[in-house]
Amino acid sequence: MLNLAHKLLSQSAYKSPQKVAFVEPNGSITYSKLDELSSALATKIANLNINKSPILIILPKGIKAIISFFGVLKSGNFYTIIDENMPLQRVEKIVKKLNPALLIASKALNLNIPTISIDDLDSSKIDYNILQNIHILDTDLAYVLFTSGSTGEPKGVSISHKSLMDFIIASSNDLKIDNSHIIANQAPFYFDLSVFDIYVSIFTRSTTHILPSSIFAFPLKVVEYLRTNSVTTILWVPSVLVYFANSNALNGANLNLKMVIACGETMPTKQLNYWIKSLPNAKFYNMYGPTETTLASSYYMVDREFRDDEILPIGKAFSNTQLLIFDENMNLITKPNLKGEIYIRGCGLSSGYYNDPDKTAQVFIQNPLQKSYSEAIYKTGDIAAYDDNGNLLYYGRRDSQIKLNGFRIELGEIEAALSSHPDIYRVACIFKNSQIIAFYESKIQIENLKEFLKLKLQDYMIPRKFIHKLNFKLNQNGKIDKEALKNE
Repeated sequence: MLNLAHKLLSQSAYKSPQKVAFVEPNGSITYSKLDELSSALATKIANLNINKSPILIILPKGIKAIISFFGVLKSGNFYTIIDENMPLQRVEKIVKKLNPALLIASKALNLNIPTISIDDLDSSKIDYNILQNIHILDTDLAYVLFTSGSTGEPKGVSISHKSLMDFIIASSNDLKIDNSHIIANQAPFYFDLSVFDIYVSIFTRSTTHILPSSIFAFPLKVVEYLRTNSVTTILWVPSVLVYFANSNALNGANLNLKMVIACGETMPTKQLNYWIKSLPNAKFYNMYGPTETTLASSYYMVDREFRDDEILPIGKAFSNTQLLIFDENMNLITKPNLKGEIYIRGCGLSSGYYNDPDKTAQVFIQNPLQKSYSEAIYKTGDIAAYDDNGNLLYYGRRDSQIKLNGFRIELGEIEAALSSHPDIYRVACIFKNSQIIAFYESKIQIENLKEFLKLKLQDYMIPRKFIHKLNFKLNQNGKIDKEALKNE
C-alpha cells in the first residue's frame, strides 16, 4: 500500500532509477542513489534502536538534507530541520520542546545530543531485513516544523504520513504535476513551501533544482538559471515574486516557465500582472493554507484580468479538503460577500502542536456541524468571504481585523488598495496606539497618499500615518516582518 511518504521514493527509484531527482550547485543525485543513501542512513539509525522518536536535522538546504529526511522516515522516526544560522536561544527552545533522540549534522555542534554525520554513509551496509521489519503507520509523524508563536515560543506543527500523503496526491492531481516538470526550489527546507518541491517532485518523478537562498538577492542571476535549465515550474513566496517584478527581472527573459504558483502570503495583483504579461504562456496559481494544513488547502488558477487594486482569490479547496466559513456566532456562511473566519477539515490537517496539548486544543476544535463523532477542524484565524463565483477572497488575519471608531476594518484591504499605487512596491499596515499606520516600500517618498486612497477606500479606513521604507526587513521565511515594524 502506498501510504507512507518514503515509499514514494522507493517507487520512483524503481520506475526511474537513473533520472536526476535533485540538482544543487555542487552536483546532483538520481532517484536510485537517493533511495540507496537514505536506506544506508536509515540502517544506521535503526541500529541505534531509535523508534517513533524525534530526530533533529541541522544542515544547509541541499541534497544531504533530503537524504536525511528520507533516512529518518525509513527508520520509523520523524524529523525536524532547523536553520544552521538560527540564534542559539531559539535552537535551545526548540531542543527543549522536541527533546530529540538524535542529531544529524555535517559538523560538530555543542548540543549534547547523540549525533550522526551525514558525510559518513556506507551504502554497502544497508540492512534491508531490518528496514522491512520496521512497523510504520500512516498516522505516525513524518516531521515537525517549528513556526513562530505569538508569545515568542516556537510552535511545533506535527505532520503525519497520512496528512503529507493527502497533500502530495491532491495537489499533484489538481495541479496536474507530472514527470515532465522541472521545478526550481526557493523556500528554505524549514519552511512548509519546500514540501511541494521535495515530496510532490518525488511522487511525480520530476526534477527539482535547489537554488541557494543567497542567489535570490540577484534576480537576473536567478532568471538566467531558470532559462539555462529550462525550469517549467516554481512555487515561491509572494515577496520574492514581487521583488522580481519590481526589479523588471523578466524583461526579455524568454523563459520556459509553464506554471507559477504563489503561496505563503498575499500576492498583490499589480506585480502578478507583470508576471502574466512577461509569461503569456504560463499558468498562474494562488495557493492558500497554513502550515497546520501541511502546506496549502485551496488554490485558484488565474482565469481573468485583475485590476491592480483587486484582491486575488484563494479559490476553492483541494481534493479531499473542505474550507468552512463561520461568523462570530459559529453560524455557517454560504452566501457571497459575507466575511467570516476560515475553518479547515480534511486528512491534510496537522496532528497538533508537538508537546503542547493546550495550544492544540485552542485551534483544533470539534466540527460544530456534527456532534455524533469526534472530528477536529482547524480554526485558522484568517478572514475570508465568497465572491459571486464561489471563490474565496482572503482579507487577512483575524488579529489584523481591527475595530476603529465603531467600524470593523481589515488591514489587508488597505494594503491591497495602497499596493496599486504605481510607485509603491510593497505595503504593510499595522494598528498601533489606536491608529492605522501604513508602511510602504518605494524608491521615492510619495506625497498625497491620503488623496490617492480616498478614491479607493472609505474615509475611516485611511491610515493616519504613512512611513516610507527603501526596503522592508523580511523574516526567515521571506515575508515582511510586521513584528519588527510594530517596534519601530
